[in-house]
Amino acid sequence: MMKNSLLYFLAAASLVLSFCFERTPDASLTPRALDAPAVAEASLLSGLMTNPAALPVPATTPDLAAARDSLAYGYYAQTLGLTLAHTENKGLLQTVTDWIGTPYRFGASSRRGTDCSGFVTRVFNEVYGIVLQRSSRSMFGAVQHVAKSDMQTGDLVFFRHGKGAIYHVGIYLKDGKFAHSACSGGVRVSSLNEAYYHRNFYAAGRVPAAARADAAVLAEAVASAADAPAMAQ
Repeated sequence: MMKNSLLYFLAAASLVLSFCFERTPDASLTPRALDAPAVAEASLLSGLMTNPAALPVPATTPDLAAARDSLAYGYYAQTLGLTLAHTENKGLLQTVTDWIGTPYRFGASSRRGTDCSGFVTRVFNEVYGIVLQRSSRSMFGAVQHVAKSDMQTGDLVFFRHGKGAIYHVGIYLKDGKFAHSACSGGVRVSSLNEAYYHRNFYAAGRVPAAARADAAVLAEAVASAADAPAMAQ
């Protein structure tokens, strides 16, 4: 019986990993490491084999879904360098992760190359079905402005040199970090505390429709967490 349960859990873990690692971008400044999925999978499966009794065997569909979500959030946290509460919009995190490593290409907005506003418009369209203005300056005029201290995951961050025009836009993630397509490095995650971005940060803005979608995701996550103890009884 224990052997069958262990085999079931290994199969489930393998299925989850195949989902999480369908694409494996690297959030660092260097090109993505193509062998990361194999290394991560080998590490996890090695842990399961050396101490299988330490991990619970999921017996129900909710248990398996929770395990899948936990692995997914763990992967996004490691890849993007964030501390996640497991209530963030997984669609946004996954889409940003998929774009990491895409080279910079002025005026473009595809996986073969994209500029900053092209990246933002594509992500918002893929995640929320929202069509944003194509330029960073036009985006700034269409968003709800928010204080830097009130920024939430999914807000937009805008940059300008001194009193010049807005020239750059990115998507705020968490922990003072944002995703953007930079002239050097392409799509990557950077920190607002880095000297260059700290100096040129201008403002933050919120897309109301996206914020409502994220709020709905949060409400669903909170409700699921509240129902979990009852389902376990």
